[in-house]
Amino acid sequence: MANAPKGSAAQLLGSTGPASGAALIVCEHASNLIPARYGDLGLTPEDRVSHAAWDPGALDLSRYLAEALDALLVACTISRLVYDCNRPPDADSAMPEQSERIEVPGNRDLSTADRAERVRTVYTPFCEMVAEVISARAARGQPTALITVHSFTPVYNGKERPTEIGILHDVDPRLADAMLAASLKVSHRLVERNRPYGPEDGVTHSLQIHGIAHGLPNVMIEVRNDLLQTPEAVAEIGEELLSMIRPALIHLGLQTQGSAHA
Repeated sequence: MANAPKGSAAQLLGSTGPASGAALIVCEHASNLIPARYGDLGLTPEDRVSHAAWDPGALDLSRYLAEALDALLVACTISRLVYDCNRPPDADSAMPEQSERIEVPGNRDLSTADRAERVRTVYTPFCEMVAEVISARAARGQPTALITVHSFTPVYNGKERPTEIGILHDVDPRLADAMLAASLKVSHRLVERNRPYGPEDGVTHSLQIHGIAHGLPNVMIEVRNDLLQTPEAVAEIGEELLSMIRPALIHLGLQTQGSAHA
């Protein structure tokens, strides 16, 4: 399966082959790129590189996990302020007029045609790429666990967030439960279930349509972005997550002990 062409809303990264590992990594907020056709959305230069525009460190962490797990990685190449690929088209937060305290003038008063264009050019291609990978793996009889990777800001609307790693799930908690059971290996971290967000906040859309709808074990990982500021920090968090992911995949019968460290 080839990478998406330049200018596409999604990119396939990771293994150059079909990937032998059980995980499929998805990073919906990997980029802060705003295509020229949208101008700058009325954002300041500072806002365009802020956590509102993307998840800082999430792509680097996703790449680290994908390499370690011999997994494919599907990453969105466009800012979530243009379209948040972890939201359905009918959600206000898919094309937000405000993100935390940041106003997004370019998203005000969007016409039905404007919204449809963003769905067609950003959301749909991204979802189609994830679906294509899942379908190809199913056709090979290859087990798949969906893992989406995000980062979050330490302070939101003036409130500090003590959570360091969030393990999120919707109605299927299998993978989250297994990871949390292994989290004693990283007892120095504050690892919490459905924090700093949960399904009630509308953040599990990707889990629903790509994981639950296909019967795949699935989990959303949230890491506080101040823990992902250097390559060394990304590697440290990556190894800590792997100490939870690998035994979880084994526990669910998705891979064997011997393949867990491939």
